[in-house]
Amino acid sequence: MVSSKKLLFSSIVVLVLLSFLLVTSVKASSEMWNQLYGGSEYDFAYSIIETSDGGFAIAGCTGSFGAGGGDFWLIKTDEYGDVEWNRTYGGTGVDCAYSLIETSDGGFALAGVTDSFGAGGNDFWLIKTDFFGNIEWNQTYGGSDSNIAYVLVETSDGGYALAGSSGSPLYFPIGVGTTDFWLVKTDAYGNMEWNKTYGGPEDEVAYSLVETADRGLALGGYTESGGESGHFWLVKTDVSGTVDWNQTYGGSKSNYAFSLVATSDGGFALASTNFWLIKTDAYGTVEWNYTYGIKYDHIVYSMVETFDGGFALAGGENGFWLVKTDAYGNMEWNQTYQRSECDRPYSLIQTSDGGYALVGDTINLASSDVWVIKANETGIIPEFPSGIILPLLLVVTVFVIVFKKKLFHQKS
Repeated sequence: MVSSKKLLFSSIVVLVLLSFLLVTSVKASSEMWNQLYGGSEYDFAYSIIETSDGGFAIAGCTGSFGAGGGDFWLIKTDEYGDVEWNRTYGGTGVDCAYSLIETSDGGFALAGVTDSFGAGGNDFWLIKTDFFGNIEWNQTYGGSDSNIAYVLVETSDGGYALAGSSGSPLYFPIGVGTTDFWLVKTDAYGNMEWNKTYGGPEDEVAYSLVETADRGLALGGYTESGGESGHFWLVKTDVSGTVDWNQTYGGSKSNYAFSLVATSDGGFALASTNFWLIKTDAYGTVEWNYTYGIKYDHIVYSMVETFDGGFALAGGENGFWLVKTDAYGNMEWNQTYQRSECDRPYSLIQTSDGGYALVGDTINLASSDVWVIKANETGIIPEFPSGIILPLLLVVTVFVIVFKKKLFHQKS
């Protein structure tokens, strides 16, 4: 028969081991976190990437730091979101980075708009840096009109392609005036090789760009030239920017396609207003579509095709909303994250561990900060499991006291 002392000892060992398991789970969950970055003014982020060293890089614009009323802001973090370094780029005007990539040589390239340099009031601005954010070269593109680059890709020939808008004044994310899609192709040093405009008599703005398998390009955005309200517009070009085909999608309300992906089956997926996801074939013909939002102002700002062939969509106006679907658009799960009454996620990636990272801004009355969330594969950020440890230790203590009292009564 097992003695009471041995039973007590065995019980304590089990509970202590359980405590260690919980401590281990806290350590393992450190890959899921959220961080704020910013100063006393308005700071925004529009792009996040996972870097080759396992960390992250974030690009946007800052009013808290730098030389002018707004500057490009590049933040490099480790895998836990702790800042390793950050850089600002700009002049006395307003400069803002909307797109960021890690380049094939291990550096970074940022694209956006500059009011400090170039030929006109606003110009495309492309900056190439080394891995530590030191500028290697930069180029501006534009004329007397307003030109804003919203997206950048490195092309298979080692150059770059930038897309956005060119025309009369434009304000992110909705256009005002008359603008066209503007596509700029450069060599590996940012020297312009060619540029193309696409559009009609009304507003067109390109917010997304991908290189296709045939080395052509596909641009996603919106057009108002086809009717009274705006529609998703998908333009497919060849390697020299000549249009292969184009398609519009929309209904009675304005629809802005802020996100486009080239899918693994050779087709495309577009998403934006009212969390509307459209899946097309290789020629832009709709295969299926779904809406997930309950309000028109539920906007998808970023989307990825996930490792399992489904899709993840991030957007919202009053909080970050992350929606995960299967390969046919059926919702599998969704998560919301909120700090203030005005939180918007502008960029989403699926990370190498199968989780997700989102970046956007959280705004209050006096300023805004960059907000980054690193979630697990189901969009969950654990609520600090370490809080379980103290109650568990208290349970162990109570258990020991009760056991000793029971043992004492048995002896007496």
